[in-house]
This record gives sequence, structure tokens and C-alpha cells, in this order.
Amino acid sequence: MAKNPTPSTVTPDTVWLARGRHLGPDPELDARRNLIALKAAGVLEDFLELEPADAARSTVLHPRDSAADPGPSARRVFEARWRVADSVTVRAQLTTYAGEGRRRGDDFVSWILAAEAERPWDLHWPSPATMFWPDSDRVEWNHDMVAGVRLGTTNHLPADDDDVRARLKDCAQHSWNIHFVVHEAMTPDGRGRQTLTSFLPLSLRHRVIEHRATPQQAQIADFALRKERGVGLPRGGAVVLPTLVPDAAYDAPHFTLHTVFLDGSEPTELIAKIVEFAALPRPLAADAETALTRLRQGWHLLTPAEELAHAQHMAHHYAQALEAMTQSRDRYQEATEALQAALADSAEGQRLLPLEPSPAPGRPEASPLTALTKAIARFRGPGK
Repeated sequence: MAKNPTPSTVTPDTVWLARGRHLGPDPELDARRNLIALKAAGVLEDFLELEPADAARSTVLHPRDSAADPGPSARRVFEARWRVADSVTVRAQLTTYAGEGRRRGDDFVSWILAAEAERPWDLHWPSPATMFWPDSDRVEWNHDMVAGVRLGTTNHLPADDDDVRARLKDCAQHSWNIHFVVHEAMTPDGRGRQTLTSFLPLSLRHRVIEHRATPQQAQIADFALRKERGVGLPRGGAVVLPTLVPDAAYDAPHFTLHTVFLDGSEPTELIAKIVEFAALPRPLAADAETALTRLRQGWHLLTPAEELAHAQHMAHHYAQALEAMTQSRDRYQEATEALQAALADSAEGQRLLPLEPSPAPGRPEASPLTALTKAIARFRGPGK
């Protein structure tokens, strides 16, 4: 398994992060329609749509970090605010990006979603993804960054051995989601083919991806997992995959199940393992850290109370700037008056001095410029 340096930060327990690809023709229209509908239904308190240029300009006008800039490839920035558990406010930002895919003709738009609550995240709260995207498979927003992998469905491993290894490797390197693999001991019926992620708590359903190995792929999948991820897959069982750099609390045998019944019933033990894994400290990828910084420092959708507090902060900021300018002006005026007095004294002294014989050779002649320089030096200081 590939070893990368351990990230210096972990995802805060108040934060919900996701990244994916939208394969439809107009991602922004899908998000806009969903936001409008949910605000009309009272699910959202409010939402805002920004052009990336507007978002960047507003971060310049406000004393915020430059990381709040969504970047040159951003297409749209959406913000939404809602409440959970009656009184807990959640703020979320969705940014769509025109990545390499559309330029290569792959026809997808990538997106990043960051949400943060006022207290540690409860997995039974609604998924932030469904606040921006329609909770329907008919809108193709829920594709992972790894091609051929999608949320909310069973993703069968490729038939070729090398392709299986490549997919598992790509999922470790490029996906922010939690992944688990199930081996089908025998070909399941219609109920057994349904995705097991539907049994997860609401906030986990759009952060977990299910992979399936067919009955014939037992050895192939087990070998690929051991080679690429350092874990095994029992026949008829399942395993929750570690992150690229596993946390010290991750124990492969503990997150491996030897039997999973694919008969349409809830796999209670497997769901418990996924929930437990989701609670482990999770590395914060560089792009995720940038998205979180942008959410915290580049936020625009303020409440009336926040608007008032922000206006008061800006008034105080401008008052401090004005006071500093006034002090600087006064110091400059004092220095100017002192310089004028020094010039007058120097000119008067030169006028009253008697004529003297020429200095002996080798001695430099004193000049009015030297006297003036010495007079000015007395008034030099920081900021003068």
C-alpha cells in the first residue's frame, strides 16, 4: 500500500465535507431549483448564489483571508443556511468547478461541498448534499471523483484484475468518501442487489460508497485489497477500507465481517462498523482544508444580527484607520514646521557670519548643506 506523509490536521467534528462530479448538462440549474424549492418549503432559512468574481471581490472588500477566493476555475458559489435540532445553525457552501473533464470532453463538472454546524455533527441530521442537490438518482450529481463509482448504488468491481487494483488505488488517492467492499457469496435476488447504504444514518448516505465483488471474484478482490489497501475480504463477508494513511485506531480485523446476508434485511453489524469508522479522526486533505477556510472566512450569507455586528466591526476598523491617518498627518505637519525653522535658522546664521580667510589646503570647507543636513537629522525618526 502506498505510504504518504500524515496530514497535519484532521477534520473537525463540527464539519461535513464532500466532493464529487456532476455528469448532467446544467449542474447550477439543478442546484438553484433545489435551493428555491427548499426555501419555499421552509427547510432552508436562506440561500445565496454568487458569481466567482463577485465572491472574490467581496473577500477583498472584507478583512478576510485570501483562501476565501474560490479560484479561477470556479463556475458558481452557492451558500445556504438552515437549522437542525430546532436551534443549531448549519452553514454550507457548494462550489462548482470547470475542471479538466469538460476540456477533455468527459462532460462532467466537479463540485465541493463544505458544511459546518455550531456543535459536533450528528449523523442523523439531514445530509447537506440534499440541501443543494435533488435527492434523486435521476439527477446525476452523485458521482465520485473516481470514474465509474457512484453514491447510492452498488458499484461492482471491474472484471479485469488490473482494473480492480487500479480502482481501489484511485479510490484511496482521490476520493473523500468512506468505502466498503462486500463479497456476494452467491448471486443475490432483487432485494439483495439493493445498496446497503440506504440503511445508514442520513448524513452518512452521501459520504459512503459500496463496492461489490461477484461470487467469482473472491480471490481477485481479496488479492487486490491486500495488495493495494492492506486488508483482506472474506468469502461472503465485507470490509470497511482504511484511508490512504490509516488512523492509529483503525484495526483491519475489527472492521472486517465474515458474513453479510444480502437478503434485503438490514446488515446491523456492518452498519455499526461503518458508523464507528466514520467517527475516527479523518485526515483533512489540502483541497478540503481550503474549502473549510473558504466557508469560514469567505462567508456572505449573514443574518440581520451578523450584518449589524459586521457593520460595527467595519466602523471600528475604519475609525482606527482614520485615527492613524490623523496622527500621521499631525506628525508630518510637526516635521514640516521643524524643517522650515531649521532652514530659517541656517539661512540667518549664514547671513550673520563674518568673512573668513580661505581654509588651509587639505581641510574640507564647511558648507550650508552640511549645516542643513545636521539640522534635519535632529528631527528624523520613525515615520518622519
